[in-house]
Amino acid sequence: MSLDVDQAIDRRRMRRKVTFWRVFAVAAVLVAAGGLLAGIGGANYIEKSSAHVARVTIGGLIRNDRERVKLFDEIEKSGAKAVLVIIDSPGGTVTGSEQLFKSLRKLSEKKTVIAVVEGSAASGAYIAALGTERIFAPRSAIIGSIGVIFQYPNFHQLLQKIGVDVESIKSSPLKASPNGLEPTSAEAKAAVASLVADSYGWFKSLVQERRAMDAATLVKVSDGRVFTAAQALPLKLIDEIGDERTAREWLAKNKGVAADLRVRDWRTGRAGSEFRWLGAAASLFELAGFPSLASAVSNDSVLRAAASAQLDGLLALWHPELRN
Repeated sequence: MSLDVDQAIDRRRMRRKVTFWRVFAVAAVLVAAGGLLAGIGGANYIEKSSAHVARVTIGGLIRNDRERVKLFDEIEKSGAKAVLVIIDSPGGTVTGSEQLFKSLRKLSEKKTVIAVVEGSAASGAYIAALGTERIFAPRSAIIGSIGVIFQYPNFHQLLQKIGVDVESIKSSPLKASPNGLEPTSAEAKAAVASLVADSYGWFKSLVQERRAMDAATLVKVSDGRVFTAAQALPLKLIDEIGDERTAREWLAKNKGVAADLRVRDWRTGRAGSEFRWLGAAASLFELAGFPSLASAVSNDSVLRAAASAQLDGLLALWHPELRN
């Protein structure tokens, strides 16, 4: 009986020791993880504050983006010696392009900011490029599309064919017009045309001011067409044919920014996350045994359609029309 009691006591002691070491191990892991996270944060701070060339990519459709404004504010306070703005975009909303232009102009007050076009800087994306000190582009890049567009579908005739009448009571004839459900009146078209003309005038004045362009050249470049960079150079739409390496050479020669100074990519916290729900949906379809649906949902064209569906208002966008 005495032996059984001693064994029970020993077991309790062992359990206490095991429990203690388990708790200690968990605590040690938590402390280590906390230290690692703190280290990462500290390293990130040191990296931002040390000398570097900041690189920001502007791609896809341009819209209002408060996160990007905050990003430029952070770059302004960082140790960046210059900022490379990499552009590959057909444009976007007028307000989004204006916001981006103003953010780049503000950043230019503290840093040397230059644009490097990778594929296209059309319409609203060209507005963004105008916010920088110098524009570089490879020979075949697409530049320009200086203009503004307001598009809306009109389903009136289709609704008539299926016997649907849409009635509305409005405070004035121009309220909610055009709406696509009734014939667009001449007055409504004139009202929209005045919006387009106002933004178009602002766009042209921006080009003339930022590119030091004479009136005759402005007329030539502002009819909505696009140019290759080779065509754009003599028209003063860009400054030099070249790529990122060319831009770095220019920075070294003209701004004293060492050609071998490391480049740091700056991104917004939500970069690539706007349509993450589509990725989640694709994963669910995959798990449920519908791989074709998963592939369809995650297709690039679906993502582009989701992005364009969020566009609203006046557009500064290069949008070639396809007609039979």
